Amino acid sequence: MCGIIGIVGKEEVADRLVDGLRRMEYRGYDSAGVCTLSGGELVRRRAEGKLANLVRELERNPAPGTVGIAHTRWATHGAPTANNAHPHATGHVALVHNGIIENFKPLRDELLAAGRTLESETDSEVVAHLISAEVEGGAAPEEAVQAVLPRLRGAFALAIAFRDHPDMLIGARLGSPLVVGYGEGETYLGSDALALAPLTQQISYLEEGDWVVVTRDGAQVYDAENTPVERAITTSGASAAAVEKGNYRHYMQKEIFEQPTVVAQTLQSYIHQADNRVALPQIDFDLSAVRRITLVACGTSFYAGMVAKYWFETFARVPVDIDVASEFRYREPPLEEGGLALFISQSGETADTLAALRHCKANGQTIAVVVNVPTSSMAREADLLLPTHAGPEIGVASTKAFTCQLAVLAALAAHLAVKKGRMDRAEEQEVVRHLLEAPACLNAALDHDEDIAGMAHLIAPARDVLYLGRGPDYPLALEGALKLKEISYIHAEGYASGEMKHGPIALIDESVPVIVLAPSGPLFEKTVSNMQEVRARGGKIVLISDEQGLQEAGEGCLATIQMPRVHPLIAPLVYAVPVQLLAYHVACAKGTDVDQPRNLAKSVTVE
Repeated sequence: MCGIIGIVGKEEVADRLVDGLRRMEYRGYDSAGVCTLSGGELVRRRAEGKLANLVRELERNPAPGTVGIAHTRWATHGAPTANNAHPHATGHVALVHNGIIENFKPLRDELLAAGRTLESETDSEVVAHLISAEVEGGAAPEEAVQAVLPRLRGAFALAIAFRDHPDMLIGARLGSPLVVGYGEGETYLGSDALALAPLTQQISYLEEGDWVVVTRDGAQVYDAENTPVERAITTSGASAAAVEKGNYRHYMQKEIFEQPTVVAQTLQSYIHQADNRVALPQIDFDLSAVRRITLVACGTSFYAGMVAKYWFETFARVPVDIDVASEFRYREPPLEEGGLALFISQSGETADTLAALRHCKANGQTIAVVVNVPTSSMAREADLLLPTHAGPEIGVASTKAFTCQLAVLAALAAHLAVKKGRMDRAEEQEVVRHLLEAPACLNAALDHDEDIAGMAHLIAPARDVLYLGRGPDYPLALEGALKLKEISYIHAEGYASGEMKHGPIALIDESVPVIVLAPSGPLFEKTVSNMQEVRARGGKIVLISDEQGLQEAGEGCLATIQMPRVHPLIAPLVYAVPVQLLAYHVACAKGTDVDQPRNLAKSVTVE
């Protein structure tokens, strides 16, 4: 979602603000802008589209000043135009906003009735005018912010500049993340530590309801009751180098190829190799007492949860309810006393998932979080934090975060099975052995990159593509279809193989490729039968299987992708690679924007 950066500096800030925005391009955006303070004026530059357009605007019309704010916008209210781009400004105040103001309509009507002129269609501009009205009435910046924040409903991270106070910024957060960075004679605001990585490693995380006054000398934080508070300053560890593509064409390609390494790093945190056992971080509750798991996530993380449901129920015999986060709260599901609520998120800031977490916490559930950002809101509110150690994921379409989530969830399922007495020592050792094989098997899967690139032209012309899988490979079919949709803009759907004859088979003809994920094993014969149904109707099959599966399936496929023979436990991790590579190479063949696909955001911080 939208990216924010603010600098109260010693030197010119425009170029550094743009550099910070570049480091947040992965969040997704459709316009960008900066505002600096110079000569007693708010100097604002905005542009529709990519950052290159803003850079050109700044070359034509520079924005001098040592204090400024900047923003990449993902449109919610109002089209992605320059007029709707942030920063929004009045004569006295400029601000940038990540989130959504749910009650902006009555606030806007109030402002219009008071004779104020609004130039955009956004909810964010309303906040600028509310604060400006307070300032124009004689309020100090701090007083204006104190007066306005309680009037806002929804989610927001704000960075606010004041024309008549050129040596300060004010930030505020509720529901959307905001961090403060500390430098030498400079202080910063940012949506995440990555945006500030070239500037500082010393950061503090604002908590819910906090607002902060930022000057060159540091920052004073206030809580929701306007009481001065201290927030711990930590070393972020975010590396500016971590967001470089290196020799890869796209971030997504780089992140696909990082998977053997990051999965190995993740597993090292959950496995004691000295005695081949699964070990979780310190747990302050009795895992063996868990009788039901409520699993909540969105998008790709939801599909990781679907795979985990198989594992939890198969290994630990613990029933799992799974919901997409955007639906969970609103159906008011019954939550069993002593239940474990498990949330999966790459960013740890996804608004729907965070709201569901807080709902479960308020209803007495123990909270576990599988997350890639251990300093995120979800991580800080969890009873059990399970980090994925994937490192920064810049491509909007998730790849390495997904496989690392699967690695953590497999370890958690095995550990729960041990605690429940459902897995003996020998079985645990076997599970560990197979998990430790995963990085090498991921490498073997990546060896087929050129083969997959060579067949991308067979899929690129299609308007519709179907993905089929059984058992834990059914969620992989859903994930493969999602990846293709996200970055190539081809309509794709994933189905359980046995569901073909219950409707989707009506779509089959010679123009519809069908991608089949089918490792050899007990379900393979049934999947071959489903493939025959597709063949009989002229469908073109791409079979992803191991050597034995490809031999058993015989001739007649449009193309095949051979995977290493793997244990069913790690098959979802390994088979994620070919569906990622297929989507990637099809998108490259079509010439789409792989890393920043249209309309999508990396961290969705609005509901």
